Amino acid sequence: MTGSVLDDARCPTRRAFLLGAGATALALGGGDAYAQSAKQSFDAWIVAFRARAKARGISDAVYDRVTRGLKPDTSVYAKDRAQPEFREELWQYLNRRISDWRLITGRAAAKENAALLKRLQKDFGVEPDVLLGLWGMESAFGELVEDEDHMKPVFPSLGALAWGEPRRRKYWETEFLNALAVVQRGWGEPEGMRGSWAGAMGHTQWMPEVWLNLGVDYDGDGHPSPYSVPDALAGSARYLIKRGNYQRGLPWGFEVTMAGVPEKYADARSWRAVEDWAGLGVKPAGGGRFQFPKARARLWAPVGTEGPCFLLTQNFYAVRSYNPSMNYALAVCHLGDRVLGGDPFITPFPGGERVLTLAEIQEVQRRLTKAGFDTGGVDGRVGNMTMRAVAGFQRKVGLEPDGYASLDVLAALRKGR
Repeated sequence: MTGSVLDDARCPTRRAFLLGAGATALALGGGDAYAQSAKQSFDAWIVAFRARAKARGISDAVYDRVTRGLKPDTSVYAKDRAQPEFREELWQYLNRRISDWRLITGRAAAKENAALLKRLQKDFGVEPDVLLGLWGMESAFGELVEDEDHMKPVFPSLGALAWGEPRRRKYWETEFLNALAVVQRGWGEPEGMRGSWAGAMGHTQWMPEVWLNLGVDYDGDGHPSPYSVPDALAGSARYLIKRGNYQRGLPWGFEVTMAGVPEKYADARSWRAVEDWAGLGVKPAGGGRFQFPKARARLWAPVGTEGPCFLLTQNFYAVRSYNPSMNYALAVCHLGDRVLGGDPFITPFPGGERVLTLAEIQEVQRRLTKAGFDTGGVDGRVGNMTMRAVAGFQRKVGLEPDGYASLDVLAALRKGR
């Protein structure tokens, strides 16, 4: 049994290092630059790193099992150069993730797991909407867990980052050790540990450190696993409480209007009681009175006061601890609401457009396929292959190649451009 990894009190947010690594990749411009920064070959690094693993309590047998024949996946150096939540218009970001396909899939998942969600709410106090939103954002309710276009073996990725990533090598070395510790404990098999470009695994995308420190054996099989739906949701509930200070019984926030309220107040920094915000002229977007008038909240106008505005409670920031992006947290919270029958935002986004229906997305996929662009199927889900196909078509017809399946893309496809 190995010792603990990063103490909860000083552990960074789950994605902070991932975002930093993406920025470094952009600066250096690809995998070769990283590989050249390493002081020794990967094979030599594996030999030298054994001492670190032994000091951590990793047996020679486990180390050999994981590293024998291991090759670094240097493609990770150029991945995630710009996180989508930081380069898309917010309405595009939300439309992509709160699509008809995702809502249909999420509602089926909510129905199938209703008893589990109720039990989690009782045991942890985390509301079903938040857990559904996280599950939907991180793995499309499990649809991506086995998708080879999204998930790869984690040891080649983590090994490459620990060996050759220059700015945050200490972090990646620790996560490589954490992944070894998962195997040492018998919680995971090296070949079965598959995840995203930087090693986040399973239904709610745990990094190895999260698996070790916050994993919960909620299905009773003897060990926690991010590939088990009960364990994944329970571990993420624990994460929100421990790392995000999630508050039982508190909503994530409210959509509001700010007519006559100076925009300077919407800095998403100043905490006031909801009733104090109401005293300044902030009103519920749907009319009526605020619930939870004593709750402390921040005011946020992500696209200015002409678009949707929000009062955000601590539970919004608990979600944000999962990924340090306001857009990500808003998408998680809104997706969870919509899956459970909530309405779209009342105030439209300036310059935005409606999301394409499931039938329209399928039409886009059919027409792209006919035009020679591989979407990976006609299922109504805008995954990586569909986004790449859309971008290829956009380049061909002179549209901005952002990969967004817009009304303009659909119109151009219908015209046969």
